[in-house]
Amino acid sequence: MNLNDIHRGITKHRKRKRIGRGPGSGTGKTAGRGHKGQKSRSGYSRKPSFQGGQIPMFRRIPKRGFNNKWSVDVFAVNVGKLNDTFEDGTEVTLELLAAKDLAKGTFDEVKILGDGELTKKLTVSAHRFSKSAEQKITAAGGTINKLAPKRQPAERVADLKKQKETSKA
Repeated sequence: MNLNDIHRGITKHRKRKRIGRGPGSGTGKTAGRGHKGQKSRSGYSRKPSFQGGQIPMFRRIPKRGFNNKWSVDVFAVNVGKLNDTFEDGTEVTLELLAAKDLAKGTFDEVKILGDGELTKKLTVSAHRFSKSAEQKITAAGGTINKLAPKRQPAERVADLKKQKETSKA
């Protein structure tokens, strides 16, 4: 193999294949549609979920339970992880938790749980704290800052009412 063989046949802007342009083109006569049948006709279309008479996937999969769109997504972080990750006297914020990969993904609130040992004096800011986590943080000489939730339940209901009013108008 030579170096000039590597990119041979690779083009940046490939011309589109013109179908139905005579027998010499390779895609003449039936233009790649085959002979007869519904799929060969112009104007043919079918639903993306159609599976040839078989029961479709969305009907085969069991549907159970209830997904509450108003539920609060809470991310849990243990006190032991805080002890392993941060130095003594650090102010632990949500941004710092995300930067250290302790709070990953999308969530509404962060809750600090009391699993593990805490020997360092930390100032922890989060939405929720378990009783054991509060006790361990204060026993180590740290402080707790409870953050307000993103939206209160009353605000969520008010938002829902606004959406209904705008959809009616």
